[in-house]
Amino acid sequence: MQLHEVKSTTKRKYSKRVGRGGKRGTYSGHGSKGQKSRAGHRIRPGFRGGDNPIWKLFPKQKGAGKKTEAKHRTYWINHAKPAVINLSTIDKFYKAGESVTKENLLKRGIISTGKHGVKILGDGKLTKKLNFSGVKISASAGKKIAEAGGSVAE
Repeated sequence: MQLHEVKSTTKRKYSKRVGRGGKRGTYSGHGSKGQKSRAGHRIRPGFRGGDNPIWKLFPKQKGAGKKTEAKHRTYWINHAKPAVINLSTIDKFYKAGESVTKENLLKRGIISTGKHGVKILGDGKLTKKLNFSGVKISASAGKKIAEAGGSVAE
């Protein structure tokens, strides 16, 4: 007798094949419908137990309600602000008797853009007589310009 001639006297017992159709019926031993009958139901990637509305996912800010807060935020985003310069800066770049305009400030490179206008603030001292035109001026800057003998034209 050879090894390849050895046969078993008992019949092989096959394990029950579950979830492959065939003789197990349409549900293949997984019951009917629902989450637990689906493939990979124990680890469902990306399933959060029903999604939250998108506005609940983001952090909230203190203060007013959603509608007024959004309105306020968009106002400041779209709010045009003028280029701001102090009197101390103007005192360095201009000589006595010269006129300060938006075009002059751009030409000399003191401001990068005058798209939304220019405003002069009163920080520093003004030691020269200068003429201001076509620019906005704060109250403190207006006093210092007048003290130095300068003029303001709008």
